[in-house]
Formats: sequence, structure tokens, C-alpha cells
Amino acid sequence: MQWRSIVLGLLLLRLGLHLSLWLLFGFGPSLGFYQNLVPFRLGLSVVRQAEAPTRHRASGKPSWFDQTWGKRRPAGGDPMMCRRQRPAASSPAGPGYNFLDGFGEYSRKYSAFPEPQRRRMKEAALRMFYFGYENYMEHAFPQDELNPIDCRGRGPDRDNPSNININDVLGNYSLTLIDALDTLAVNLKKGVPSTCLNETCTAGAGSLLVEFGILSRLIGDSTFEWVARQAVRALWKLRSDETGLLGNVVNIQTGQWVGKQSGLGAGMDSFYEYLLKSYILFGENEDLEMFNAAYESIRNHLRRGREACNEGEGDPPLYVNVNMFNGQLMNTWIDSLQAFFPGLQVLTGDVEDAICLHAFYYAIWKRFGALPERYNWQLQAPDVMFYPLRPELVESTYLLYQATKNPFYLHVGMDILQSLENYTKVRCGYATLHHVIDKSKEDRMESFFLSETCKYLYLLFDEDNPLHRSGSKYIFTTEGHILPVDKLFREKLWEDVSSEEEGTAHNSGVLDHKPANSSINCNKVPSERRYALPLKGVYMQQIDQMVGLL
Repeated sequence: MQWRSIVLGLLLLRLGLHLSLWLLFGFGPSLGFYQNLVPFRLGLSVVRQAEAPTRHRASGKPSWFDQTWGKRRPAGGDPMMCRRQRPAASSPAGPGYNFLDGFGEYSRKYSAFPEPQRRRMKEAALRMFYFGYENYMEHAFPQDELNPIDCRGRGPDRDNPSNININDVLGNYSLTLIDALDTLAVNLKKGVPSTCLNETCTAGAGSLLVEFGILSRLIGDSTFEWVARQAVRALWKLRSDETGLLGNVVNIQTGQWVGKQSGLGAGMDSFYEYLLKSYILFGENEDLEMFNAAYESIRNHLRRGREACNEGEGDPPLYVNVNMFNGQLMNTWIDSLQAFFPGLQVLTGDVEDAICLHAFYYAIWKRFGALPERYNWQLQAPDVMFYPLRPELVESTYLLYQATKNPFYLHVGMDILQSLENYTKVRCGYATLHHVIDKSKEDRMESFFLSETCKYLYLLFDEDNPLHRSGSKYIFTTEGHILPVDKLFREKLWEDVSSEEEGTAHNSGVLDHKPANSSINCNKVPSERRYALPLKGVYMQQIDQMVGLL
């Protein structure tokens, strides 16, 4: 009788365990349940065996996450084209797969965002902006920035010759602007100081096309656009013949690369951004050709992980830092500025890959309540601890929501907003986090917090904003300023000679390119996933494990 009681007790215990897990995760009981348990560092999660991706090491292939390298994505196809998603033979999702079944915890949390909650978040974003702005105006204006802890202004440093004083833009502006393009440290009236370094980052020298191009086309003077294009062309000629990549720091006198690291973040980010945005605004084929070539090199040499974002086996896609000349991995960290790249991928139509890369940065945010300036993906720990209220992740979140209308991104925005309120709000504004783990603060609120971070948060939740009713006929500069996509900017009031001599082609004044951030521009995300998770639960779980959340 005793052994029968023991057997009955074990059966009841097993049924109770099944029922508890069914209620907790949304999975029904299964005779093979114990084969479906996947252990993680901080707990147990349930993944159906048919959906669990096989790691590279299970098939004898090394994993980039474990071995710091991985399978490169093959080149081919036009990155500007929006390729419709095709089911792959290796996809863990078969016919009739419900994306909400991937992992019950994620689907229940992210698959809906009630309208009253959206309105509350819109109002919270507005209050955040006004709290920072009114304190800046009261305690800091006309100085550059606010010290929100001491309630005092900061900057500018008028003794520093690198400070650009707008009052000095008098006299021969054509000549001095050409000087300005040679180095970032310049006085616009006196030129380049003799004590300045002759080095600049790629982003600094190559991110002038949009503003200078608009200035030229508005006033009918080609000088500004010409010098900006000369700077971009000079950098482009210095790219590696082997990889097609550029470095991050160049000596402007010798043309030698001082920084040979090629990545997507600090020192390079807006260079790629402005190649594409300049094409969208001006229709210059030269810009599109350079962007396409650069994006292909990036995918060939910087991208690691499985070929597709939302199907197949292997590690999550990630873009790493490599040597520009041979494509070899240079380090195992990425920086927070790279979080802008999913938004750029949305503009070029590569929405699927944008979903995966964005999910990786969001997972880091969930772990720390902020993005550390540098994160070591191999050590699963920050390399540089501070977070200066940067906007890049919010910007990509906003653009992905505009492209997909998936409520997941409203949840992301809410998490970011609440983290900022909980960890960075102080007496007179919002302060830089000195340490993302212990949440200690620095007394500085940079201007981009108001002009970009708050702006993108507000627009994310403001469905009725006039920008969203304009048919997406707008684009943002790298500083978050709004520009109309208008045929006016496709017209030139001067005869173009220099570019024809260099063999570049030009579009007519007709606006023949749809704004790239239009939600109707691409159909890469299948309609059945519009209100499901943008990323299958099993892959989202994999990313969370990768950053140490599980």
C-alpha cells in the first residue's frame, strides 16, 4: 500500500506541476514536457522543442557569441529593394504557426497597447519635455546646457578656439567654410588654428550633405553643397580596396587612416545616415550608389549571426567592430550610438534585420534601465558605464513603429520613458547617469535630450500628430530637426559642371522616390504579424539570454 501511495503522490505532483506551468506560461500539458525545459542562468523558461533554434555548436559549427566570430551574410541583391519575406526550409515556424505562441510571457506583455495607456504616455512625454525645457530656460538660458542637479547653466567655453561662434560668420564665408570642412576644430572667421590636430572622424567630415545641400538649393549658391560633396568624395576614395570599408579617424593632411576601426557607432554613424538621407532629399544617384555599396560592405564584413532575423538557426544577428582593411574583429564591444542603425535600416527597407538589432539594444536597456556607452557582448557587461540621455534607441523605436504599427514598440517607448523618470529625474531636469548599474548621476543634461530624446518619445505616442498625417513627406536630420521631402530640394539654380566631369549622374527635379520612412514603402513584415510580436518569442528569449536577462 505504501508504494501505491508514493506512486499516486508522484502522479499528483506531476499534474500539479503541469497545471502551474500551464497557468504561468500559457503552455498545455505534454507527455514529453521534461524534454522541453530549457535551463538558463537565472531560471527556467519553456520553449517548444520544435521552435527552439539549434546552436551552432550542436552542429559542430562555432558560435560567434562564444568564439567572437560567425557566419557572414552573403552579399547579393539591392539593399534598397524591399524583398518580401519567403518561408525558409530551416524556419522553425511551419504552416499555420501563430507568432503569439512563441513564448507566452512575451506575447501577453507586448501584443496590445490600450488607447488610454497611449494617451497617458503621450502626456507623460510632454510633461517630461516641459520639465526639462522650463528648467533650462529658468536656470541656464542662454548658455548651451543645463546642470540639472545644481540648477545652473553650463558652457560654452569661449576660450576654446574650436568653439564655432555664429557672430564670426561674416566676411568671406565661401573660403572659410571650405576651411571648416578640413577640420572640426575651426574658427569660422580666422580659419584653422595652428595648434589644432589635423585629424577628424568620418562622421564629422562626412555629415554635412543634408544641411549644406539645403542651404545651397535655397539660396542658389552651389558653394555649400559643393564643399560638402568634396569632403564625402574624399573620404569615399580612401575606403579599403579589399573590404570597401572606411575607418573612423582620418588625418586630413596625409589622407592616412589614424583609426582603422570600422563600425556603425561613434565616429561613423551619421556618415552612412547622410548618404541615404541626402539621396532621399536631393535625388542624387551618386549618394544612393555610395550608400548601397557601403551597406553591402557592412553586411558582408560587420554582420554576425544567422542569415535571417526571424527564421533559421544560429545566433542573433549583430554588427561588430572590425579592421577596415581585412574585416577581422577588433574588439568585443559595441557603443550606444549604434542603436541608431535599426532606424536607418527602416529607411532603406530592411525592416526584418532592423527588428533583430533593435531587440538586442532593447534587451540591454531592460537589463540596466539605460544604455551604457559601451557594452561588451562577450562579457555581457558594460565597458563604459555612463548614459548621457542619448536618443538613438528611441529614434529607432519610433521609426520601427511607424513602419510596422506594432504595439511592441509602444511598450518599448513606455519602458524607456519610465526608466528616465525613475533613474534620471532630479530637481531641475534630467541628469546623465554616471553609472548604469548603481544609477549614480552626473550634473549634465545635454541639449539633445530635449531636441531628440523627448521629441521621439512624444511622436511615438502621438498618433494624430500632423507629421503622421502628411503621408510621410518628411525626414529628420541627424540632430532631430524636421525637413520636408519636397521637389524644391531636387531643383538646382545653378549649372552643374564639376559632378559631370567626375562622372556622376543626377536625377531630375521630379520627386520619384517614395519617402523611405513611409509605412507603405515596404511589405517585408507580413500582415499577420502586424499586431503580433515583431520577433518570434523564441528568438526574443534568445536575445534576452544573450545579454544576461535570463
